[in-house]
Amino acid sequence: MDFEPTERQAYWRDRVRDFIEANVRPHTGTFAQQDAEGDRWKVIQIVEDMKAKAKDAGIWNLFMPPRNDSHHHVDETFEFEGPGLTNLEYALCAEEMGRIGWASEVFNCSAPDTGNMEVLHRYGTREQKDEWLRPLMEGEIRSAFLMTEPRVASSDATNIETRIERDGDEYVINGRKWWSSGAGDPRCKVAIVMGKTDFEAKRHAQQSMVLMPLDAPGVKVLRHLPVFGYDDAPHGHMEIELENVRIPASAMLLGEGRGFEIAQGRLGPGRIHHCMRTIGVAEEAIAKMGRRLQAREAFGKPVYKHSVWEHRIARARIDIDMTRLLCLKAADMMDKVGNKAAAQEIAMIKVQAPNMALRIIDDAIQAHGGGGVSDDYGLARAYAHQRTLRLADGPDEVHERAIARMEFAKHVPEDGEGDSSFEKKGGGGRQVAGGGAAASASAGAGGAQ
Repeated sequence: MDFEPTERQAYWRDRVRDFIEANVRPHTGTFAQQDAEGDRWKVIQIVEDMKAKAKDAGIWNLFMPPRNDSHHHVDETFEFEGPGLTNLEYALCAEEMGRIGWASEVFNCSAPDTGNMEVLHRYGTREQKDEWLRPLMEGEIRSAFLMTEPRVASSDATNIETRIERDGDEYVINGRKWWSSGAGDPRCKVAIVMGKTDFEAKRHAQQSMVLMPLDAPGVKVLRHLPVFGYDDAPHGHMEIELENVRIPASAMLLGEGRGFEIAQGRLGPGRIHHCMRTIGVAEEAIAKMGRRLQAREAFGKPVYKHSVWEHRIARARIDIDMTRLLCLKAADMMDKVGNKAAAQEIAMIKVQAPNMALRIIDDAIQAHGGGGVSDDYGLARAYAHQRTLRLADGPDEVHERAIARMEFAKHVPEDGEGDSSFEKKGGGGRQVAGGGAAASASAGAGGAQ
């Protein structure tokens, strides 16, 4: 087992790292100044300037899947491509992007655009790609993803109530969505909306996804939703009402009833991206904590010489490195055996990465004292963002449920095992109903959802 990156992996990782250190990190002050000036919901010029540089340098759309993972129709050309990085190659780049909050957009690699572009790349028609994927890949527009709803527990997506009803050559959308990330940006022109086209179909065949222009009549942004007081402008998280929104029938993605199929294709890579960026966030936090502890004194000696901080720094390093290895394993499995076979590993990193980062950021906040909860060091904002990731793409409990069910499926009791009557009768008891194959089937079903 070789843990050294290949020449190609190191090449792309180092290009991203070097670009960030030379062009992004030196302008963090400029970004903060421009972000704070005037209207909150605006284009930030330093980001656009750096995007142009990254695009010219060819460090652009790195997340786009390799050609052999494409779902292009047979009559289409392969013009909608990125550099063709694998999940493992991109994961190393995503970690570098995660170190500075606005770095991902510089490379046109920020959510939810990445997931939306991948959906269009895999499942879109040529017309849909020409209209929406092309300007997204050029970085000319932004997009949003509308699934979560305020009136139901959206951690179970079968609960969603938004209606997408066929009316001649159009679909009519009615519903309310919230936490629609990206919809606050003035460049946001299109959203992928998940709703139900058939309330009577089988549970996972009721949902569909459609492409909806943000300026369509009937789309009303009700409010923006801050996260622990942060508005995340100009990206934002919006609550949106959809009232008799009409879109052409050609806006349907893949076909009616195939929303879950699309969602599964979208979420696997997206979770890898989030988790690897999270490792970058944790690396920044441990660096800030280390510098702070060595720069301050308390009770007659440098703070870092108090044993509790040696423990916390050591634990942070162990947790970061363990989580990185788990993420890279999941990415490697996705490349070699597919998302479905890597389902348990993907679920594990989704739980592990944000929880790991939160513990380290919390320790870093403690090391900075009052400064830690201020905006001066970026730790409070980082904590707010990472806390959100324990809900985004499914809460911890949903992933842990899937992990547990897949694990139970590996360890089905043999006949009589664990039956008290078996022990009492010296091995002569028989298995109770509901064990064995029944338990395995239940676990398998849970893991597939």
